[in-house]
Amino acid sequence: MINEKNVKLGEVRSGIRELFEYGKLRKSQIGEEDVYDFSLCHPSVPPPERVTLTLQKLLAERDPVELHGYTSAQGDLYTRQAICGYVNKTFGAGVSPDLVYMTCGAAASLTITLNAICNSGDEVLTFAPFFPEYTVFADHAGAKLVPVATKEGSFRIDFDNLERAIKPETKAVIINSPNNPSGVVYSEEEIKKLCATLAECGKKYGTEIYLISDEPYRELVYDDIKVPYIMNYYDKSIVCYSYSKSLSLPGDRIGYIAVNPAMTGCKKVYSAICGAGRALGYVCAPSLLQKLVAEAQGVTSDISVYKSNRDLLCSALTEFGYDVVKPEGAFYLFVKAMEADANAFAERAKKYELLIVPGDSFGVKGYVRISYCVSPEMIKRSLPSFKALAESYKK
Repeated sequence: MINEKNVKLGEVRSGIRELFEYGKLRKSQIGEEDVYDFSLCHPSVPPPERVTLTLQKLLAERDPVELHGYTSAQGDLYTRQAICGYVNKTFGAGVSPDLVYMTCGAAASLTITLNAICNSGDEVLTFAPFFPEYTVFADHAGAKLVPVATKEGSFRIDFDNLERAIKPETKAVIINSPNNPSGVVYSEEEIKKLCATLAECGKKYGTEIYLISDEPYRELVYDDIKVPYIMNYYDKSIVCYSYSKSLSLPGDRIGYIAVNPAMTGCKKVYSAICGAGRALGYVCAPSLLQKLVAEAQGVTSDISVYKSNRDLLCSALTEFGYDVVKPEGAFYLFVKAMEADANAFAERAKKYELLIVPGDSFGVKGYVRISYCVSPEMIKRSLPSFKALAESYKK
């Protein structure tokens, strides 16, 4: 017998991917211009010029054998030094190259980290709404993902719910700020309170509770909002970073794990991360991409496009009668459906060629996710359909 759990995972595609595939089919039927696909978080903004020029230089000047060859299992030392140089200069975190592990993006970072720290029966908390694959990642590590409800309508941390959710079995809490799908950015006050709560509960139960910060959207913030760097607030913290969104490289799969040097036993945790990476086959992240990001620290794509998209959509949808929480970061709107069943609402939206993702899989019923990292032109073309969808409920 083969592993039936993995058969099920392979046979049932994620809801987001299913909608994306439906969109491709629909575009082939009626034309790409007439389908408004807000399903997948695929950046429409091209990578920064620095990325293109660096790639050209690497390919032109570096020895091909060295350029495409293996790096150390945990990643190229020069790249890890470059990351630490930027992180320490920007956030003052004191991260060491010996505590950084290069990965194939944030998904790999989270999978490795959870497999490194979790044992069978452990629980991992996260705040709803959350990225649906967290459930898969935790389950593979032998742990159980426990969603913690946030405040209705604002999706900010409900600390009463958090305290009730923490148990002796709690091994870690995953935060995602800016958040997919709500766009919420946790304030410094919230982060301080979160860290204090974890420290108090850990002391209460005599356990260590890790705080994992999932950071593919760190740079995608608007209106001068700051994202607190978690290592400056909590010793038992681990950062899982991806360049997919900041550099518009979603298909190139490059990121890293950074262990807080202030953590007691940080070297042992890092060894567990190296071991988990080895066991999962996640050693030696793509060599060319490692060399690229080493030269692109602190560089981002033009996020002003996303801000304009956000402002346009928020304004128009609010005018049409939608209940919208204006996001502070990332590139998603989490919008209240106009009926209790978000799946039925998303199905009705298809009649107007709008592809939006029901929020049930994100742990919050009655909402849909709209990914606005698309061309401004598509958003403008889609507005009559959003208006018609809203009016169909008023009738």
